[in-house]
Amino acid sequence: MTVTGADLDGAELDLLTDTLRKTMAAATGRELDAALAGLGWPDLLAESPDLAVPLVFRLLGETGTHAAVLDDVVRHAAGLAGPGPVPLPFAGATWVVWDRDGEPGATVDEELPLRTVATGTELSRNALAAGRRALGWWLLGTGHAMLALARRHAVERIQFGRPLASFQAVRHRLAETLVALEGAQAALYTAEGELGALLGKAAAGQAALTAARHCQQVLGGIGFTAEHDLHRHVRRTLVLDGLLGSTRELTRAAGAHIRVAGSAPRLAQL
Repeated sequence: MTVTGADLDGAELDLLTDTLRKTMAAATGRELDAALAGLGWPDLLAESPDLAVPLVFRLLGETGTHAAVLDDVVRHAAGLAGPGPVPLPFAGATWVVWDRDGEPGATVDEELPLRTVATGTELSRNALAAGRRALGWWLLGTGHAMLALARRHAVERIQFGRPLASFQAVRHRLAETLVALEGAQAALYTAEGELGALLGKAAAGQAALTAARHCQQVLGGIGFTAEHDLHRHVRRTLVLDGLLGSTRELTRAAGAHIRVAGSAPRLAQL
């Protein structure tokens, strides 16, 4: 089945979302790349990037899968063609490539086929902004995946004869996580232009890091074990946050921009 984003109504969008979710549940990595191509991901990205990017990248985060779609987004925004992955800036003034044909295991997240390279060419502003928006949605989905794991544990776990979710401290951590994720989503919805994309990615990165911290506390010891899925999402968060600038680096860049400009632009009409 090949789909495009033109004139999708609500029912068709729900069907596409369900199809993508089931596809990601059954495949990851190179297999998912092939499956997404079969579903029309390249056409959807070319015709309706505002629909394709939030939908696909958020689902990648929620399902914990991965594909080389970030490379596709950057290439499309930069107008690049030809084989070979695009070098991407990483936190700490380093460079990596998302090698869709490579073997995973070279980064903190051992599932991702990322490898470091000596140097790279600066991406265009459009490509950098598009990549940051995409990563923001991925981080948002990852944060929601961690929140779902922690919430389920809090509801099901009995502590001192009471559900863990009945304790105020646990509720506060889950609530703070949800507020952070909702705020990041609002930032991503209004992430227009270079500065908007920078702030959207920074907000999503901070929200995902907040989710990792709070959800780890809610899950307690089981969250540290290899048998539980939380550690996979935490590692994914750390890597995605570093791609195209970490939360700390982007926040500093935003501050420097505002200091030079002498004012902060209005990013959303409230």
